[in-house]
Amino acid sequence: MTAVIAIIGRPNVGKSTLFNRLTRTRNALVADRPGVTRDRQYGLAEHADARFILIDTGGIGDTDADETSLQRRVEEQALQAATAADAVIWLVDGRDGLTASDEHLAQQLRPVNSRLYLAVNKTEGLDTDLVSSEFYALGLEHVHAISARHGEGVSTMMDAIISELDITDDTEPADSGSGLRISIVGRPNVGKSTLINRIVGEERVLTCDHPGTTRDSIAIPFSHADQEYILIDTAGVRRRSRIRDEVEKFSVIKSLRSIDAADLVIMVMDASEAITDQDLHLVGVAHEQGKPVIIAVNKWDGIAPDQRKLIRAQLDRKLRFLQSPVIHFISALHGSGVGNLMKDAGRIGRQLGTTRSSSEITALLAQAVQEHAPPMVRGRRIKL
Repeated sequence: MTAVIAIIGRPNVGKSTLFNRLTRTRNALVADRPGVTRDRQYGLAEHADARFILIDTGGIGDTDADETSLQRRVEEQALQAATAADAVIWLVDGRDGLTASDEHLAQQLRPVNSRLYLAVNKTEGLDTDLVSSEFYALGLEHVHAISARHGEGVSTMMDAIISELDITDDTEPADSGSGLRISIVGRPNVGKSTLINRIVGEERVLTCDHPGTTRDSIAIPFSHADQEYILIDTAGVRRRSRIRDEVEKFSVIKSLRSIDAADLVIMVMDASEAITDQDLHLVGVAHEQGKPVIIAVNKWDGIAPDQRKLIRAQLDRKLRFLQSPVIHFISALHGSGVGNLMKDAGRIGRQLGTTRSSSEITALLAQAVQEHAPPMVRGRRIKL
């Protein structure tokens, strides 16, 4: 099960810094001025063998008069993230001390999530007991002094959070047997459900021209070429700035969870549209988790030759971070190219189930060292 943890706090207390440290990325923009983060930022993190989805949110409180309307929307997004999460890391600034905004935020957070972990940030070089003492007035059980920038106290805090997270995952598709789990992901209305219906050969998933028809993750077991599969149809993940409906916000988390639970990811793109940053983000999430990714460019039969040339050029340019990407140009509606797509899915599935002997691994390592020798350490070559 993949837990969801949200980071909440006033502007400029270090939420994005903590997000980047826990996800081991630089995806969240960090600056000395407040208000840089406005939309939610989703990331995948791991601590003590536990995997979880991390949500970075915009700052709550300290509103400028000129940005009251915008700030209100940012705060609504942050509180919705706190509601959806299994646990909340509430970040405060230890150098500022306890503020009226913190006391007001405590009243907002208590009703929406019972798992509140107060993280007193920026305590490097200070007496942590002294700095944390005044924050116990908020009446929270869990108070941790940390430094998000330097990492002090972060591991201890995460140990406490992970050890207390005991949640059954009611968002995963029902148990539907064993087989290669394939997650079908993509933006809304690119043809994910139509592709699943074409693969299984029957109308198993509701399809509609209106985007957002699928709101949950749906697991469908089936057999193909003597191999067992479980197809997972996910809700479309659109750009965060366009996510208005609260149910759709939960669907984003469910889609990320389905990627984490999958053995193979099929990324469906719309050939009639340009390849977007959101497409690349989804591919990047799967790639960072070590999931094999197949790119399925849908609606290929309905576009002009010039558009086809443009899409191919975009794929070559924007997917360079994937090594030898597997790309299929298909029509889910009419079935062209879908058979070849499933052949590659089966081939990758068989590779995933292959075990290698120690001698084979040693030979592969020796070949890698010969082609790309590791650097010298104190004048000597390291031995693998």
